[in-house]
Amino acid sequence: MGLFDQILGAIDNPNQQANPDQLSAILNTVQQTASAQGIQPAASNDVLSMLGGYVRSALQQQTATGGRGQAEAIVNQFGGTSPSTAALGAIFNPTQQQQVAQAISQRTGISADAILGMLPMLIPVVLNLLKSGASQPQAGASQPQAGQIGQAPGGNPVLNSFLDADGDGDVDIADAMSMAGEYLGQR
Repeated sequence: MGLFDQILGAIDNPNQQANPDQLSAILNTVQQTASAQGIQPAASNDVLSMLGGYVRSALQQQTATGGRGQAEAIVNQFGGTSPSTAALGAIFNPTQQQQVAQAISQRTGISADAILGMLPMLIPVVLNLLKSGASQPQAGASQPQAGQIGQAPGGNPVLNSFLDADGDGDVDIADAMSMAGEYLGQR
């Protein structure tokens, strides 16, 4: 099942955090961030698509070294719609930030400095999208243990789908955001 299918499933599941308002906030934040840098929507999709690949690799590495719970903890802690250098630092060290900005710049033609300026805003938004599959906190219930994967509570099917590394092409962040825009437009 593709990433956006997992997001839709999370929206339809009252036990998961996803909701249309969250998707709308994510899309608005991406549009505002791109607009502030003078970047066209098509170019911002390219940036998101490439950035999503780098975030996936970073979270896969976190999973390899600290288990799935570590990746879930990063997503849950740093997913949001406000700029966060802490979120950026949790995903990429300063050298990696430069490398990611240069690589995206070379492919998109957008300056590396502009990309670097966007990273503290885009990383939390990407993480927030991934957070949409997290279990909804239950009043009076204990929090799920980090690392419980698969079924709610504790499993995050959106994150699991994103970390799917089989190369099937179903994990593109820009595609998921585009589909989210279409979905919200149809409501």
